[in-house]
Amino acid sequence: MRLGVIADDFTGATDIAGFLVANGLRTVQLNGVPRAELQLQVDAVVISLKTRSCPVEEAVSQSLASLEWLRARGCPQYYFKYCSTFDSTPRGNIGPVTDALLGALDEDFTVVCPALPVNGRTIYNGYLFVNGVPLEESGMRHHPVTPMTDSNLIRLMEAQSRGKAGNVPSNVMDQGAEAVGTALTALRNEGVRYAVLDALNDAHLLAMGQAVARMRLVTGGSGLADGMARAWGRAADTEAAAAEGRPARGRAVILSGSCSQMTNAQVATYRAAAPAVAVEVERCLSDAGYAEELATWTAAQPADGPAPLVYATTEPGQLKELQTRFGAAEASAAVERLFGTLALRLEAAGFNQFIVAGGETSGVITQSLGIGGFHIGPQIAPGVPWVRAVDKPLSLALKSGNFGQERFFFEAQVLAS
Repeated sequence: MRLGVIADDFTGATDIAGFLVANGLRTVQLNGVPRAELQLQVDAVVISLKTRSCPVEEAVSQSLASLEWLRARGCPQYYFKYCSTFDSTPRGNIGPVTDALLGALDEDFTVVCPALPVNGRTIYNGYLFVNGVPLEESGMRHHPVTPMTDSNLIRLMEAQSRGKAGNVPSNVMDQGAEAVGTALTALRNEGVRYAVLDALNDAHLLAMGQAVARMRLVTGGSGLADGMARAWGRAADTEAAAAEGRPARGRAVILSGSCSQMTNAQVATYRAAAPAVAVEVERCLSDAGYAEELATWTAAQPADGPAPLVYATTEPGQLKELQTRFGAAEASAAVERLFGTLALRLEAAGFNQFIVAGGETSGVITQSLGIGGFHIGPQIAPGVPWVRAVDKPLSLALKSGNFGQERFFFEAQVLAS
């Protein structure tokens, strides 16, 4: 094993795993803290947790347990993966988990880089941008769980952690890996604990990937991992690395719980040309037979046409109204329970391809289906691969809310055909 990744949600795990496979690393994703006896012969293991918005103590405990499993198998380098929009308010979990992992490894310095330029996530002077606008001016400002109202990663890290943060600016990134390494050493000597790395393009990712080659703990989004993997020079092995994760033929369904801007656009594009039904939140809370009704509708759609879509995706204004009416936590939990039950009903009805939008929704569905892990297959879009369960004849595409383009749901089915 060359790299062990601890990811704070399910779609984030498949995101980074897809980039590793695209660079020729045989990769398996495991759901939850792995069993002690589990042994794997792969280049990278990605452990997907559900720790982005849970209590801090729970996030730290699960992350440390995952680290110990990786250490017991001789893993030389560790990666704490979080979202490319740094979904973590000043009271969030990224800082505490980073501190806990540093302490367990007896390290006092790491990097912070959620950038993913190919998907419009860039960092300049320590500020995170989404498609050219500051994070707090993007759709993330209205996120129902982690509303992001500050784009300064230095302030965000220092607010939720135990150390000082600094910045390696883009003009240093332009000079290549050696200059980046020198800047990192200078920051560490100044007492900085977290170095926020600017990233505007793929060349920056490659430079920083080379510069952190000997760092025991790295933290960031999937972009930095892509730079690291490219620096290892395994791209010629990509097809073989993705072979076990290629989707099996079968019947597909799309389940969308994300309310991100891009998922709203994807749902609107898809439902204009394919069968689709919206989830009614009130019935999720009050109607015990609602999941069965939706399963019956889904199974009744033509098997030789576009996959049916069941969606709870809604615009920010309507989402706020629903949260006010039913309670944010109650409404969210009821919708996720519905998706979990619906997935089980559809598996029993013969559906074996699940295209899922949203990190929380993906987590609930994989847990409800009892999937212990995945082989990672080919990418549908940057950061979104098809995966195949290691313990069931099921294939899944688990999409982070803002990833993919407007025709993503169509593109996923084309790749699986």
